[in-house]
Amino acid sequence: MTMVFTPIGILLVVIVILLLNGVRILREYERAVIFRLGRVTTALIGGRGPGLIILLPFIDKMVKVSLRTVTMDVPSQDVITRDNVTVKVNAIVYFRVVDPQRAILEVEDYLYATSQIAQTTLRSVLGQSQLDDLLAKREEVNGVLQRIIDQQTEPWGIKVSTVEVKNVDLPQEMIRAIAKQAEAERERRAKVIHALGEFEAAQKLSDAADIVSVNPTTLQLRFLQTLTEISAEKNSTIIFPVPIDLLTPLLKRPAPGS
Repeated sequence: MTMVFTPIGILLVVIVILLLNGVRILREYERAVIFRLGRVTTALIGGRGPGLIILLPFIDKMVKVSLRTVTMDVPSQDVITRDNVTVKVNAIVYFRVVDPQRAILEVEDYLYATSQIAQTTLRSVLGQSQLDDLLAKREEVNGVLQRIIDQQTEPWGIKVSTVEVKNVDLPQEMIRAIAKQAEAERERRAKVIHALGEFEAAQKLSDAADIVSVNPTTLQLRFLQTLTEISAEKNSTIIFPVPIDLLTPLLKRPAPGS
């Protein structure tokens, strides 16, 4: 059986194919910026979508934009800190598109542009920081980076939510210097603690001497307590001091025949 294609049938097939090619389905996290003869066809900030989109063949051109958060690694950068220490620093940037139209119209490639802004900002901000601040005040540095990058990408419809400095690679000589500094700090603290202990012990002894000087009976009580402690031990010979007050009457006794 021979199939005969009439001009009308061929035309209908072509129309159906064109209509099918003009159908687009966008996911929930996608938006479309549609150009009709070179002009954007919608003034909505969010673009078109999600759902079913109908395009006019050969007239409309659609550019899809994802609204999901993008995780971008910032390559390792050579940075000279404010105190002239050369370090290698890399970071990670979290951002997303909040205005698809501006992301397409205001910049050629928003992903590449955001990456370049992040690299230059990383070198600039860390170059103005001290090494100690970079190591100890990481959260403050991250906050400064986030604010600066977000301000620069805002005209492109990009929202930078988080910037995190990942690794700070120090030269070997600087690592040794930091280790020596930490060791010296620990020794200093140990000496201070030892000196404080000696001072407190001397203070307590001084307080005890003041108490004894006011009430000499406490010294005799302490003497008796010491005798009790010595007698508890199994020693063959015990040597203990005798208070001078007990010997004073004997020393003052007149000699015979005087």
